[in-house]
Amino acid sequence: MDHISKVFPGVIALDDVSLGLKQGEVLALLGENGAGKSTLMKVLSGIYTLDEGEVFIEGKKVTDLSPKKAQELGVTIIHQELHMCAHLTVAENIFLGRELTSRFFLSNKEMNKRAKAILDSLDIDIDPEALVGTLTVSKQQMVEIAKALSKNSKVLIMDEPTSSLTLKEIDELFSIIRKLKDQGCGIIYISHRLDELQYVADRVMIMRDGKFIDSFDFDQNRLSEIITLMVGREIKEKYPRVTCEKGKCIMKVNNLNAGRLVRNINLELYEGEILGIAGLVGAGRTETVKALFGADPKDGGEVILNDKSIMISKPKDSIMQGIVLVPEDRKKDGLCTKLSIKENISLPNLDMLCKTFVGAVNRRKEGHIISDTVKKLSVRTHSTEINAENLSGGNQQKVVVGKWLVRDSQVVVFDEPTRGIDVGAKVEIYNLMNKLKQEKVGVMFISSEMPEILGISDRILVMCDGRVTGELNIAEATQEKILEFATQFEKKREMQQ
Repeated sequence: MDHISKVFPGVIALDDVSLGLKQGEVLALLGENGAGKSTLMKVLSGIYTLDEGEVFIEGKKVTDLSPKKAQELGVTIIHQELHMCAHLTVAENIFLGRELTSRFFLSNKEMNKRAKAILDSLDIDIDPEALVGTLTVSKQQMVEIAKALSKNSKVLIMDEPTSSLTLKEIDELFSIIRKLKDQGCGIIYISHRLDELQYVADRVMIMRDGKFIDSFDFDQNRLSEIITLMVGREIKEKYPRVTCEKGKCIMKVNNLNAGRLVRNINLELYEGEILGIAGLVGAGRTETVKALFGADPKDGGEVILNDKSIMISKPKDSIMQGIVLVPEDRKKDGLCTKLSIKENISLPNLDMLCKTFVGAVNRRKEGHIISDTVKKLSVRTHSTEINAENLSGGNQQKVVVGKWLVRDSQVVVFDEPTRGIDVGAKVEIYNLMNKLKQEKVGVMFISSEMPEILGISDRILVMCDGRVTGELNIAEATQEKILEFATQFEKKREMQQ
């Protein structure tokens, strides 16, 4: 890709960017949210048309690039949000739009046979006749890779492929990537998890503000330099921590039960602390906070806020009491992506913005609140009228957080708040959590990243199989101790077997 430029109304998304990829190479494409990485990949995969520049595939110049043409030329993109047909089988998804036929009928037998051959070539143990909707996210992602391979892909673009995977599943993915490299496939790997690069990356390319910054062979010893090039400044502390005096108990949860993955949960949350909740995928962490927030029905339990027992049967009850949730899936549960930044911040706060007895929004008050929130959180946008779907992941997360800060909430629960956002935006989220902590707001924080939990939390609860299995003060907490508690019930099952 030579000297690529792309302009949207009011925004220069790509400014004279060049990129090269070799056969059997993994190129890590790095940069903050909004740096232009996804836009560049959408140009390469034919989703966006370029305004200036040229694209060459195997030495031949490509014009009028469209998604179909890009696929025919061997360019495939696996998006962070997987686009699968859950009601179809694995084989049907792999050959979707290119179905094999025998005379006038679909040849399901042949599609299953070829799908199995492709899956076997990657050592992927998935039944080609299984419905995709019954598979885990990691298995669905592997089906996407098999689909790309079935198209004889020469260039495979992977956007945040490990964001929803366990450590074991990540290892399986890395093994598949190495197999694809050996087969001569060039891979463009987009990730904010820089510690992963040592296992897959041959070379890195860094972008910032729509511009090419640098490209060089990957070296683990240059991670600090890579981060500085990405954000345009030196980040002195990856996990900034502030010390506060621990205050009174704001919230107490007694014997909370909800479904299979929330069993007799007891916890206390204090002023001036960040309570981290750790555990492996499927431990019940998200289910616990959703039940607490009223998003999922409870089977039993008591929530005490400021020494008073409160009833929470739906999210509105929780919000009115001052307990709010920044959900794990910001696009699905935290934002109305078709609405503007302004509307997303205003929507859950209409009770504060509407004039008494009139029902009309006080636009002056709304304007002040929106302006203060965007400024306070450093949301990067030239207008608050832009739809939330057009923001980068980090800025979307800031909008989700911002709408709750308007309410001066007493308890803020963050569920995987840094998933899919860059290192600079992560530090901004950590600083925001620290600021809430200093303002004596109770902060709960779920994360699957051990260094993050250890770097930001003051106290850590560990969950396994729907139960709290351990509690650690940060002074005594280590990755080994967390993992010991996080696998407690798995070890019991192994002993029983």
